[in-house]
Amino acid sequence: MSYQSVLRPDLFRGQVFIVTGGGSGIGRCTAHELASLGASVALVGRKAEKLEAVKAEILEDGGKASAHACDIREEEAVKATVKAIIAERGDLHGLVNNAGGQFPGPLASINQKGWETVVRTNLTGGFLMAREAYNQKLAKTGGAIVNIVADMWGGMPGMGHSGAARAGMVNFTQTAAVEWGASGVRVNAVAPGWVASSGMDSYPESMKQWIRGLGEAVPIKRMGTEAEISAVICFLLSPGAAFISGDTIRIDGGASHGGRVWPLPPAKNNEPFNGFHRSTTPNVLGDE
Repeated sequence: MSYQSVLRPDLFRGQVFIVTGGGSGIGRCTAHELASLGASVALVGRKAEKLEAVKAEILEDGGKASAHACDIREEEAVKATVKAIIAERGDLHGLVNNAGGQFPGPLASINQKGWETVVRTNLTGGFLMAREAYNQKLAKTGGAIVNIVADMWGGMPGMGHSGAARAGMVNFTQTAAVEWGASGVRVNAVAPGWVASSGMDSYPESMKQWIRGLGEAVPIKRMGTEAEISAVICFLLSPGAAFISGDTIRIDGGASHGGRVWPLPPAKNNEPFNGFHRSTTPNVLGDE
């Protein structure tokens, strides 16, 4: 099987994209979709073995990919990695700022180190990657950047450090769209809601029952798929989104629009889209 994208075949033929956090979850899925559409994908993340595994999958499927271990929180490492990718691939057309992470905890229990670690991962790292992609290539040639944030519109209780960082990334997206627009660089963001992704398995045992019930709080009564997020990311990178910049698209099944107070009846006609031929169900959702 191959990736079943809703976008035109060969849409990104000959183009080069960086995907951070490309070793798992939404980043892995997006890298596969981009590669299936003809792009050469540079996978960036901290864990080389995970990147190499995804690279091998893409190569096996007939795509083009390279793996680049890098801690996006470290400025000099980011500069060197972007430089190496451009030197190796000869070009750069866009960036998917997907890398991120957090841990659960109420604000009163988060210490300074924990707060700063999450903010550096979800905000500072994304800024560094975008700045270097812009300064080293996109300012001269144009291109597109898509930042991945989260559903934090009503606050993010239990993960306030991540919510603050993601809100900062939304504002960064708006600012960069204005400052970099004259160079032909579009900057947008997507805000996934609850998505059935491998990241769910990183949370403690005590959260499993809560995670399994998340779909019931969504108006369409299910969680999203990785492919439903990737489809929007790839569209925003495409020529069809040439007049979209500075926006954040919520991909959450309507969960951020009043579902917490409006009674939700049983759902119907809500089949998910999953074009990702290598997708797997998170363990936490598969052992009910």
